[in-house]
Amino acid sequence: MAGGKIRAKLRQSQLYTFCQKPKASETEASRPIQGAGFSRTVYCNQPLLHQKKPYKYRSNFISTTKYNPITFLPKALFEQFRRVANVYFLLAAILSLTPVSPFSPVSMIAPLVFVVGLSMAKEALEDWNRFLQDMKVNLRKVIVHKGDGVFGFRPWHKIQVGDILKVEKDQFFPADLLLLSSSYEDGICYVETMNLDGETNLKVKRCLEVTSPLEDDGTFKDFTATIQCEDPNPNLYSFVGNLEYDRQVYPLEPGQILLRDSKLRNTAYVYGVVIFTGHDSKVMQNSTKSPSKRSGIERKMDNIIYILFTLLVGISLISSIGFAVKTKFSMPDSWYMRPDQTTDMYSPEKPALSGLIHLVTALILYGYLIPISLYVSIEVVKVLQATFINQDIHMYDEETGNPAQARTSNLNEELGQVDTILSDKTGTLTCNQMDFLKCSIGGTAYGVRSSEVELAAAKQMAFDLEDNEDDLSNFPMRKHNPRVSWGNGVGSEIELETVVTSKDDKDRKPAIKGFSFEDSRLMNGNWLNEPSPDVISLFLRILAVCHTAIPELNEGTGSYTYEAESPDEAAFLVAARELGFEFCKRNQSSVFVNEKFPYSGQPVDREYKVLNLLEFTSKRKRMSVIVRDEDGQIFLFCKGADSIIFDRLSKNGRMYEEATTKHLNEYGEAGLRTLALSYRRLEEAEYSAWSNEFQKAKTSIGADRDGMLERVADKMERDLILVGATAVEDKLQKGVPQCIDNLAQAGLKIWVLTGDKMETAINIGFACSLLRQGMKQICISTANFDTLGQDSKETLCLLTNDQAVKDNILNQITNASQMIKLEKDPHAAFALIIDGKTLTYALEDDMKHLFLGLAVDCASVICCRVSPKQKALVTRLVKQGTGKTTLAIGDGANDVGMIQEADIGVGISGVEGMQVGIFSDYSFL
Repeated sequence: MAGGKIRAKLRQSQLYTFCQKPKASETEASRPIQGAGFSRTVYCNQPLLHQKKPYKYRSNFISTTKYNPITFLPKALFEQFRRVANVYFLLAAILSLTPVSPFSPVSMIAPLVFVVGLSMAKEALEDWNRFLQDMKVNLRKVIVHKGDGVFGFRPWHKIQVGDILKVEKDQFFPADLLLLSSSYEDGICYVETMNLDGETNLKVKRCLEVTSPLEDDGTFKDFTATIQCEDPNPNLYSFVGNLEYDRQVYPLEPGQILLRDSKLRNTAYVYGVVIFTGHDSKVMQNSTKSPSKRSGIERKMDNIIYILFTLLVGISLISSIGFAVKTKFSMPDSWYMRPDQTTDMYSPEKPALSGLIHLVTALILYGYLIPISLYVSIEVVKVLQATFINQDIHMYDEETGNPAQARTSNLNEELGQVDTILSDKTGTLTCNQMDFLKCSIGGTAYGVRSSEVELAAAKQMAFDLEDNEDDLSNFPMRKHNPRVSWGNGVGSEIELETVVTSKDDKDRKPAIKGFSFEDSRLMNGNWLNEPSPDVISLFLRILAVCHTAIPELNEGTGSYTYEAESPDEAAFLVAARELGFEFCKRNQSSVFVNEKFPYSGQPVDREYKVLNLLEFTSKRKRMSVIVRDEDGQIFLFCKGADSIIFDRLSKNGRMYEEATTKHLNEYGEAGLRTLALSYRRLEEAEYSAWSNEFQKAKTSIGADRDGMLERVADKMERDLILVGATAVEDKLQKGVPQCIDNLAQAGLKIWVLTGDKMETAINIGFACSLLRQGMKQICISTANFDTLGQDSKETLCLLTNDQAVKDNILNQITNASQMIKLEKDPHAAFALIIDGKTLTYALEDDMKHLFLGLAVDCASVICCRVSPKQKALVTRLVKQGTGKTTLAIGDGANDVGMIQEADIGVGISGVEGMQVGIFSDYSFL
């Protein structure tokens, strides 16, 4: 790469995400960024300018410790004296210094110092371990430009804003960098962002074309540039700025920014300039201190201390009153006490004062009613329990070699007090490893294998029917149905048309990761004999072209594997490969697909020039790619949520809408994740006009830039023609149904908070035993608002639409609560299902307690289409509303809020990484 490599002349690309090459603009790009939040100036390769204000920024030294040498003593003491008992012992120790104390001060002060010192020592040890981890990071080495084109190693914590870094393959980025060039000729690099968003899939970054020729160390000898950009902020997926280089100004985008703690993959090296360092970097801006959690036993002990202290004061008051009376009336008669030479401590003339002084003495004397040794015992037990958790062989993952880890020892006893478990679904209950299972092409459904949800439902139906038949065994006649065998020869007489399995298990090929599809009509090129082979080939072509994945040749098998941004996308590419359309190469401007079953009969490699790529976001719920094929025709291929795609279909593009909708509903009921596929043919003039508008929006600078891009992209994603739909399965984690069943039998309430749609969430609920046959479902949704009568609608028109929806939801909750109260069957079980839009209203102050009351009366609760913030709000509502111990469990960055809100937070490590581990109280790897 560096040193003598020949770099081809690059073609201007207009890719929005994958290959971005913004041009300098004399109008938009040359305008300086102004306004609050856009004041940072970076002088590239001129670090000396960043040693003086106002351009002196924070160092790259990071610290995640709770204390430092200055704050340790006050902060640690504050934490210790949050305990009521320690406050009491402190007051007793102070009183022991007075002349009225019946004990030596040492006997009161020494136990307090021991207990507080032991707890502070434990805090110091845990914080010291965090400090050692920080220093291990701060002392990592990175290659830095030292001047005159010479690069050398320097520790991370000495990196400054403006430094030029050379990061090599499989190294982490030590700060937020602007990508200047890479070992690839087209200036791209591949980045793994697992530590940022939990995704192990690679992201593609691309430098500006103007800096791409900076190909080796020597080219940076005289390199200088200036960056004007936004101030430090926690937004991982946005960046606004511009680069002034060689008297031209170039707009910068998130696709050129390399974030700290992400890793360089599949790229020999990259050069970058430091923009944000240390705690100014985006990942550190996103780090929050975990809330200080106190266990229920600790809070209960505080209450007990209040009771004991009240009892102690009562006993001491009785004693002091008796002493005062005795001093006043009996003291003068006790000549041996020398009443003529008394002090205030026992003066017959001042009995009230003597009684008050005796009160202090009594408080100290009877102080052992509150045992300080109890706290010592509890601290020791907690540490031992945490050790047992870390060494529990039953919570050891043999595949990764990682044990469970108790990140705090303060909450061990809470694990046995859990009343409600709030769990994420994807990656926690399910594996987050997608398998392509079924599809609908041109209105025809393909795929004969059954999902786990279908099999679980069929087994439950078989068992229920078998029980019913046993109850009716005395009747002389029974209806005969075909027998379906489950398990070890256990038969049940039911008819299940939707459950189809392979005819011959011996004919099955070895399992292919991401591909569980089985249908002879499409396999081995048989789709050429189908009634609509053109539609099928277009469907497979969309799967093979519409993506941002990176192919890697497996030399062992000779086939390609894929690094994709999502497991769904990887499953689509594997399916396209197995069905004859193998994505095999990508460069800066083209995608290459090997079509194994063309009409000519011989495999052929086809090139599709990628003109634009419109990325997938949670807001857009779709992604599109505009390509030019070998015949010069321009196509837009689009895949996305069915509700989004169907709204954008043209009049002549709805030929398969009815049949596809039916299939999508069936796939949803089978617990599958679905996407709709569509396309559009573009004329040259139409595309040219749109491309100019898109390029103008792309080179604009300002806060509304993303909005402009979205509006321009939306203009193109119209008048689509529906091709079909995909259905992939996210399989359950091993043992999940049995685990949930055992927890339910133990009396624990289980809530599942997921972003999936309601149909999928319900069927996953059946598969994992969260929902059971015979359980009465209560579905609360804003969709029910459409079922109101006409008269009701006319009445509600007098109100605002928002208020009308809110009133309807309130009626649904009230009616459901009333239905549960009127239920006469004591063994009846209810399940509550609510969507995120409805939850927005249900969590408002005037309705949340009604919603919680309904949910608590239900055996299972499923909240679908919820946002990360709603997960945290629901957890807070359950914790505060019930006053009982809650446990939250998740594996993704969107679960952090939920984990921090719960009394106990558990982080699960799955294929998406361990990004929640640092926020959880316990992590299970």
